[in-house]
Amino acid sequence: MITKESVRGNEQIAVYIRKADESLQAMGYTEHSFAHVTRAANFAQNLLLDLGCAPRQAELAWIAGYLHDIGNVINRIDHAQSGAIMAFRILDKMGMDAEELSTVISAIGNHDESTAYPVNEVAAALILADKTDVRRTRVRNTDFASFDMHDRVNYAVVETRTYLTPDKTALVQEMTIDTQISPVMDYFEIFLDRMLLCRKAAERLGLTFRLRVNGQTLL
Repeated sequence: MITKESVRGNEQIAVYIRKADESLQAMGYTEHSFAHVTRAANFAQNLLLDLGCAPRQAELAWIAGYLHDIGNVINRIDHAQSGAIMAFRILDKMGMDAEELSTVISAIGNHDESTAYPVNEVAAALILADKTDVRRTRVRNTDFASFDMHDRVNYAVVETRTYLTPDKTALVQEMTIDTQISPVMDYFEIFLDRMLLCRKAAERLGLTFRLRVNGQTLL
């Protein structure tokens, strides 16, 4: 059985994650390295566990989350699909069962909002894990004067957390945005498609998705 420990310890995978992030850094994107993919992997796994899904299904969500951005080493365009193909080759070579492998690569291939759809529970968990990772520490540009809108919006997020409500009927993304750095409307201009995708992914898991910004429920 291919476990998250064997995936995390695979040097080839580590190289692809690192080199993919280097490519994005060269193009001016926010951080997509080990911090992001590990955060996404843990969130996806824990979400499914909290919802009572089978531990193995939750572990497959971790694996999908950890591998989901390796396609950026080829190109940012269609990186979900190229990443799914790369993941197939790696995991097949490692000996992953075809049933589980299909689940992982379909989740990876369906995580980018331009082509995404929560085709299964693992894909839904990955979408929610990836799209809610908005935080100041992902901004790498140290020159505030040269921030583009993505830098400014991410940097304006002073505090964020995403959690299940106690009755496990809703997933809430709660953020504090410094409006002196970026108005809340800029967040919606950039991330509206992502938030609508989160709503669809949450519905796949039997949840509603709520967005709270500066104490106000906006979605």
